Amino acid sequence: MSSVPRLSKADAKAAYDAAQRVVQMHEKLAAWLRSGTTLAAIDGFVAQSLSEMHCRSCFKDYKVSGHPPFPSHACLSVNECVVHGTAGYYRAPLKQGDVLKIDIGVFYKGWVGDAAWTYVFGEPSPTVANLMKAGKESLKKGIAELRPGNPYLRWAEVVQDCVEVEHGVYCIENWGGHGYGRTLHGPPHILNHRPLSGGSWPERGHLWHPGNLVAVEPMIAAGTGRTTQRPFNSKLTDWPVFVADGSLSVHYEHDVLITDDGQKVLTEGLEHLKDVIS
Repeated sequence: MSSVPRLSKADAKAAYDAAQRVVQMHEKLAAWLRSGTTLAAIDGFVAQSLSEMHCRSCFKDYKVSGHPPFPSHACLSVNECVVHGTAGYYRAPLKQGDVLKIDIGVFYKGWVGDAAWTYVFGEPSPTVANLMKAGKESLKKGIAELRPGNPYLRWAEVVQDCVEVEHGVYCIENWGGHGYGRTLHGPPHILNHRPLSGGSWPERGHLWHPGNLVAVEPMIAAGTGRTTQRPFNSKLTDWPVFVADGSLSVHYEHDVLITDDGQKVLTEGLEHLKDVIS
């Protein structure tokens, strides 16, 4: 547990300020998005807006072993692509019925803010409406369990039951949230469902402590929790992750600080976004 940092009150204020830059970026996007735009245009809008807000993307050129540097300022994932979509992987103009996940990560005054929300173009179908409701409800219910003394597993249990029992859809397998702070990713890993085997997710019994900072992010699909990737330059090295059966998906993410008596959502305000784009 010593590897999971704890924030001071001064650092908590700085983390909140960075998280609110992400909220402001999503608010700008919600007002700007229209059918017919492209992922490349959206990414350009994000880059320009972040510069005007005196922060920068922490996704652009991000490096992970086995992948090229991430090429975009935002993760832009359409329909069956659930996470890590790039501005160039999908080139068609967005149309009525498309489901777009936008994940924004920023550096602001030395701190990271990182949050995703799902937007639908046109009135959502019953399937999409159910996915969106499952995403928002599971996020809210799961965050209520992020408090001192609760094990990490409690988040996973509540999210999975909301998604799979109450809404009849699927948590994306083996994906989840993460600690962060002055860097984009750090311990702990927070799975969105119960471990698939006894030896997986060894952190599940660890307890939350005041000062812990985490980005929690349900990822949900209509048909299966399994994922796949597609060959890129003859190798599976591209970033986008797809639902294995091609079904629609959603992604929601909040930044949360564990406090002495519960939790504080640093990306508060995202739940009020206009996420149905006419």
